[in-house]
Amino acid sequence: MIGDGWAGEPAVRPGPAEETSPAVRRVAVVTGSRAEFGLLAPVMRAVRARPDLELMVIAAGSHLVSPALTYQEVKAAFGAHIVDAVPMQVAGRTGRDADVEALGLGVGRFGRAFFRVMPDWVVVLGDRIEAFAAAAAASVGGFALAHIHGGDRAEGVADEAMRHAITKLAHLHLAATAQSAQRIIRMGENPDLVRTVGSPAIDGLAEIPALPDDEYEGLGRPNVVFLMHPVGRPAEHEETVAAAALEAVLADPEARVLALYPNLDPGREGVLAAVQNAERRHAGRVTVRMHLPRERFVGLLRRLADGRGLLVGNSSAALIEAAALRVAAVDIGPRQNGRERAGNVVACGETDAQISGAIAAARRLDLASLAHPYGDGRAGERIAAALAEVNPHDPRLLRKRCAY
Repeated sequence: MIGDGWAGEPAVRPGPAEETSPAVRRVAVVTGSRAEFGLLAPVMRAVRARPDLELMVIAAGSHLVSPALTYQEVKAAFGAHIVDAVPMQVAGRTGRDADVEALGLGVGRFGRAFFRVMPDWVVVLGDRIEAFAAAAAASVGGFALAHIHGGDRAEGVADEAMRHAITKLAHLHLAATAQSAQRIIRMGENPDLVRTVGSPAIDGLAEIPALPDDEYEGLGRPNVVFLMHPVGRPAEHEETVAAAALEAVLADPEARVLALYPNLDPGREGVLAAVQNAERRHAGRVTVRMHLPRERFVGLLRRLADGRGLLVGNSSAALIEAAALRVAAVDIGPRQNGRERAGNVVACGETDAQISGAIAAARRLDLASLAHPYGDGRAGERIAAALAEVNPHDPRLLRKRCAY
C-alpha cells in the first residue's frame, strides 16, 4: 500500500492533487443518472459518516434533463452537500452525435467544477458518459480518481470501452467482485490499489421493506416489471425488440406489467414507443411510469419475490439487486453480455420465441438456495475506508504506470 511518508521526487507538474494532504479529505462524488445514484447513495452516506472525510456531491447529466429531473432526488437526500451541477444532455436529443456533444461539454464543465471546489478525491461509478467525462477531467486536471464497479463486463452501447477507459484513467479501483478485480489487475493496474469491496447496489437492501399495499395498488399490482434500455441501434429496431418482449410477457393472461421509461441512450425513442403502445393496447394490464425512486423500486422487487414475479428487460438490476432479493429475471439481448450473473437470470436472444422460452424457464426457477458474487452489503463503508486510507497526494499514485 502506498504510504503517506514516501519522499521520492516530485511530479513533473505540481497539480491540485499533489499538495499537502489535509486532515479531512474532500471527496467529490459524481452522480449522472438515476441508476447509479441508487448505487452511489450508500457510498455518499458512508463518506458523510466519517470524520476524516468531507462529502461533496456533483449532480450531472441525465439528472438535469426534464421531464424526470431526478436531480430533485439527489437534492432531497444530499442537498447540503451538493457543490455543483454539470448539465450535459439536452432534453429531446438522443443519438451518438448528441452523446459526443454532451461528453465534450461535460469534460469542460467538470474541469471547472473540480478546480473551483478542489477535491482530494473524485469518485465515479460505472461506464456512462457522465462518469467518463468526469474521469477525463479529473485525470487531465491532476485530481486523484477512484472508480467503483470497474473491471465488469457489459456491452451496453459503448459501455465496455468506456468502463475500461475509466479504469486506465483511475488511481484507485473499487471492484464489485473478485473476477472484476482480477480483470483490472490484468489490465496492468497496481494490485495494491485494487480493492474488492462488493457492489454498493447490495448495501441497505435488507432495510428496505416490501412496497406497501396502497403503493402497490397504485402501480397496478404488477407481477412483472419491464425495464429495457436501448443498445444504440436505430429507434425502429429498438421498438421491434421491446414490442416483442412486451407481447411475450402479455401472452400470459395473468400478467400485470409495470413498464419503466428507458434511459437516455441512443434508440430510446423506440423503446419508449413500444412501452406506450403496449399501455394503449393492453389498458388495465400495463402501467407506465417514468421513474421509481430506488426505495420504491427495491420495495417493488420484494413484492415480486414474494409473489414469484419477474423482472424482464436488460437492466443490470436483474443481475445484481434481483439476485440479492431472489427475483427471477429475463435478460434480453446483448446489453449485459459478459457480466457475472447468478442463477436467478435466464438470458435469451431477441426473437419472440426466444423471449417466450426464457420467460417460461424463469418461472420454473428454484431460487431457494441462490447465491450471488456481489458482496455482503458493506461496500459503502469499505469504499469510504479506502478513500481515507490511500493518500491521494502521493506522486506515485498520480503518475500512472502499467504494472506489467
